[in-house]
Amino acid sequence: MISTEIVGQSSLIVLRCLCLFPLTALCHFDDDYDQPHSYMPPVVKGSNYFADAFPSETDFKRRWIVSEARKDFTDDSIAKYEGKWLLEQPKDVGLIGDLGLVLKSKAKHHAISVFLERPFVFDSVPLVVQYEVKFQNGMDCGGAYIKLLTHDNNLDLHDFNDLTPFMIMFGPDKCGNDYKVHFIIKHRNPLTGVYEEKHAKRPNTDLKEYFNDKKTHLFTLVLNADNSFQVYVDQMLVNRGNLLYDMSPPVNPPKSVVDVNDTQPADWDDREKIPDPNAVKPKDWDDREMIPDVHSLKPDGWLDDEPEFIPDPKAKKPSDWDVELDGDWEAPKINNPKCDLAPGCGEWISPKMKNPRYRGRWSPPLIRNPKYKGKWSPRMIPNPNYYEDRNPFGMSAIGALGLELWSMSTDILFDNFIVTDNKRVADLWANDSWALKHTLELEAIAAQRHVGQILMDSFEERPWLFVVFVVVCTFVALIFIVCCCANPQVEEDAKYKKTDKSPGAALKNLSPGRQETTEYMNVLRRNEDATKTSRRKGKTPIQ
Repeated sequence: MISTEIVGQSSLIVLRCLCLFPLTALCHFDDDYDQPHSYMPPVVKGSNYFADAFPSETDFKRRWIVSEARKDFTDDSIAKYEGKWLLEQPKDVGLIGDLGLVLKSKAKHHAISVFLERPFVFDSVPLVVQYEVKFQNGMDCGGAYIKLLTHDNNLDLHDFNDLTPFMIMFGPDKCGNDYKVHFIIKHRNPLTGVYEEKHAKRPNTDLKEYFNDKKTHLFTLVLNADNSFQVYVDQMLVNRGNLLYDMSPPVNPPKSVVDVNDTQPADWDDREKIPDPNAVKPKDWDDREMIPDVHSLKPDGWLDDEPEFIPDPKAKKPSDWDVELDGDWEAPKINNPKCDLAPGCGEWISPKMKNPRYRGRWSPPLIRNPKYKGKWSPRMIPNPNYYEDRNPFGMSAIGALGLELWSMSTDILFDNFIVTDNKRVADLWANDSWALKHTLELEAIAAQRHVGQILMDSFEERPWLFVVFVVVCTFVALIFIVCCCANPQVEEDAKYKKTDKSPGAALKNLSPGRQETTEYMNVLRRNEDATKTSRRKGKTPIQ
């Protein structure tokens, strides 16, 4: 018969194998994920005005300029642009050697900028701006947008600040629960020459994920010569519109405006309905809400003729009282002592009760006003400030790109900037940069998923696996129960009862406690046999 120890060990082996079966069937991981991936800087494949993937620290210091300016009209403690910028790899390195521009300081003003290789002129080709942002610690409050600065031969980027003229502001911004992807243009009023900000309508897409998931996101703006625009995040369209119709305030003012000097005529009656002047309240209309309680009775002993208050008989007129100045003197009032011994004094008034016939306050019904002239509104007059710009795309040229930011979050990483006039060029640039990191980040998320979620996903894709999993788990449970609940003492007793083995062999198979008991019983039997033999021979056995 097979021993319990052998059965237990065999069951444990089976248990391990069966437990590994569902995981082996369900979990599929990429063996290549943990291997380091070498980084190759992307190469621009087409026309461009600026592109930077931050291939080296030397190249970065040669091109980018950290601002040394101070903000006007700001407290001195925070007026200086002293936020730190560093060139670093991402915290979770996906591509070995891939560097990015990182905003390092919390609650500081940051400003850094770079000249374009050549100015972009708004004429007949589209403007395409694209760059990556990674909120490595998430985002509490702050921005990660860029400014395209107005071209000026005298522009000094060392003095780049919040008042430096720009033509376009684009990119993510968040504070509290307000999530945005800005697209703002500076439009020049042709009548006054003043530049005014025009904001694109807000997208309907939920932008929260881009700020909280700590992944690398690609922001792309396409502004076409026909005034249309598109905004993409991770190459997905999130907003689109036209500069002529989808900006706030509108690029072109209205042709007519309200005459602020117009007033409503005195005889203008704008009451659509009035009370009926011929209406009469019905005679049986009772509008008394409370009436005297007819069932109440005046208490016995009520002193009707006694006033509640009387002049104080002990009061005396002051000696310096001047009748001409102070008037006639009157003694102050005190409680009538007679009223203290009676239910009350003065005129008795019955208490009030709710009127059972009360019908509410009566008012005449409303009728149409024969003098009604309609709702009055001031007249419209031609807008003295009206102009029509049919080509708001034709902005001033841009000559530099800058980041002028304040943030309550740190380690915001920027990478792979490109300014071009061809969306295809930007897409190819993204395929060689952002797409690689995006793929690695998705693989990392898949590798970190909980086994339970993997099981659930696998069950949804292959329902038959659920049946197999249940059968395997049931079988494992049964084996476990059999191994744990079997009674080894019964087997030992059965072995001891075997008659085809010597007593010594049977004794060895018993547990230590039963061995001692059995040996003691054998000694008693031998003594008893020896006693019987000695009595027959007349001897006393030795104990």
